[in-house]
Amino acid sequence: MIMSENRERQNPFFHPYNTPHDVAPFDRIRIEDYEEAMLEGIRRDDEQIEKIVNNPAKPTFENTIISVDDEKDDNGYYDLLSRVSSVFFNLLSAETNDEMDALAQKMSPILTKHANDIRLNEKLFERIKYVHQHHRKLTPEEKMLLDNCYDGFVRSGALLDAEGKKQLRQLTEEASMLGLQFSQNLLKENKAFTLHITDEAQLDGLPETAREAAALAAKEMGKDGWVFTLDFPSYSPFMTYSTQRELRRQLYMAKNTECIHDNTENNLEICKRLINLRRELAQLLGHKTYADYVLKHRMAGNVRNVYKLLNDLMKAYKPTARKEVEAIEKMARKMMGKDFKLEPWDFSYYSHKLQLEKYNVDAEMLRPYFELSRVIDGVFGLANRLYGITFKENKDIPVYHPDVKAYEVFDEDGSFLAVFYADFHPRKGKQGGAWMTEYQGQWKERVDLKKPYGPDNMKNVRPHVSVVMNLTKPTEEKPALLTLGEVETFLHEFGHSLHGMFANTRFESLSGTNVWWDFVELPSQFMENFAIEKEFLRTFAFHYQTGEPMPDELIRRIVRSRNFNVAYACMRQVSFGLLDMAYYTKRDEFKEDIIPFEKKAWAKAMVLPQLPDTCMTVQFSHIMAGGYAAGYYSYKWAEVLDADAFAVFKKHGIFDRATARSFRENILSKGGTENPMTLYKRFKGGEPTIDALLKRNGIKAAKTR
Repeated sequence: MIMSENRERQNPFFHPYNTPHDVAPFDRIRIEDYEEAMLEGIRRDDEQIEKIVNNPAKPTFENTIISVDDEKDDNGYYDLLSRVSSVFFNLLSAETNDEMDALAQKMSPILTKHANDIRLNEKLFERIKYVHQHHRKLTPEEKMLLDNCYDGFVRSGALLDAEGKKQLRQLTEEASMLGLQFSQNLLKENKAFTLHITDEAQLDGLPETAREAAALAAKEMGKDGWVFTLDFPSYSPFMTYSTQRELRRQLYMAKNTECIHDNTENNLEICKRLINLRRELAQLLGHKTYADYVLKHRMAGNVRNVYKLLNDLMKAYKPTARKEVEAIEKMARKMMGKDFKLEPWDFSYYSHKLQLEKYNVDAEMLRPYFELSRVIDGVFGLANRLYGITFKENKDIPVYHPDVKAYEVFDEDGSFLAVFYADFHPRKGKQGGAWMTEYQGQWKERVDLKKPYGPDNMKNVRPHVSVVMNLTKPTEEKPALLTLGEVETFLHEFGHSLHGMFANTRFESLSGTNVWWDFVELPSQFMENFAIEKEFLRTFAFHYQTGEPMPDELIRRIVRSRNFNVAYACMRQVSFGLLDMAYYTKRDEFKEDIIPFEKKAWAKAMVLPQLPDTCMTVQFSHIMAGGYAAGYYSYKWAEVLDADAFAVFKKHGIFDRATARSFRENILSKGGTENPMTLYKRFKGGEPTIDALLKRNGIKAAKTR
């Protein structure tokens, strides 16, 4: 008898994966599997919570805190929800479709309600509170877990009365739905626009790589000619090289008016509501503003310190930024006449012309030396040189798209360290930007659940990490040739992945990148420093056709141009930080129109005129949907740290193994087990200062912190 496929088939989440290193079986997962597995995962979570709260034994660290946090078992029974959620929500960003989007809309309120049910469970919190007040002597890591667990419940409303808890549920469920809607709107709006060119004369100025990529995009869409999109590898070269000012304007306006049009993808009211929901949540929990709520668990500590950093940076960089803009305006008038008025869609074009004139270097000159496969070898080689680790592609590891490569990572002693996925290129169902994530974290579990935890009863479960980017695609004529900026993006995300791969802690919630937000960018931004180091470039920067190494003179010009427009770039990031803080330091209901509010909020950091009909907020995923609300300053905070840390490497040699070992042991492997400043000082031997950053950027130090 032949049974139907559906009757024979089983949901892969419910059974052992039987895959290399127990990785997610992407090749066997179907859309209908997610909902079933999530609902069953919620039921199992509820079952586990009932077991904990009904345990007649006195609450202890072992029978309450560990069980709540991340006690595992060999069959992954109670781990189901986290396993299926990590796959679903990661793919929702990397490889989504209409069915996935609809399911996310359906499941989001259910999952938020479930999270609230746990955090607002009074019996459970009573046990946690008891352990917080009465516990055995704990290791520093155990104490951090206990404090995080107790504080996490408090920050999620455990101390509220019944009415307060009801209100919190409403606020979090609505915020979850709106954050999801924000992201879906942005993706749809981004993918909806194309600039279709059929007249070759309108390609004037564009390099061959941009033309070939646009021709490929047109072909994939079944169109003649050339198609440019708002994805960065398409958008950026057009804005930099095209002589067609009107087309640059069209592209710029399309990019900077995303999600403010009169259609279903408009995000203006969503942003307004998210700002108010977060303010209401913070005030319900006893804080004046959402920023006060967030910054309690950040290195910055409070609003005042964030503004001090942003103002110090403005004081140090703004005079130079103004000079940089004046030089570009001068260049534009030199080329176009003294009455020429520089507009935002002109900035990249004339900036590039000035860069060529001053340094004789640009992105296109460098592309032939940054062929993707060689860049991969270079980045992996850097990790080997610093830390002794090796990467081996394994085609038996299932992937969720043919573009994705999967690697096994081995430590210096040959032991298995991690699985590493790399997803390089833009496509229809993929969000813009670049990010690192995990399909499995790292933790240490008991081998024999009947025996106590200890070195002789411990299994180190290794992580499965992923980096997702939107780098230049290969064409029919050429392999993927990257810009220096794209190489830096790869190094950045790879730095995050090292933070995940080197994780070596007992508890998953304290492992890898589970650190305070203004510390999480240190490992990533630190890696970017290597991009222009001659010793590093010499290991992989060879011409893709001739095999010749990048000439010394070209490297010298890269280094000389390193700080070109660096102050302008700094002020741009400071402006984003100011905008973020303006929204999340509101004490009263936010009623203003987003667009004029935005212009005013970041005005003092602006060095270019603002256009009245553009908007950043509605596409600012970091602070609306990406976890950086009241935290965008983290990039500049971490930049102070990364410059300071790299100065230590420069002192001892950029490949110095002893320094790298200290960075791995004191920062990369420790996760969130200790206060980040404690970890940093252990590596550096003292607190960071802004001096290294100012020196790196060639800025004369004003009196700063």
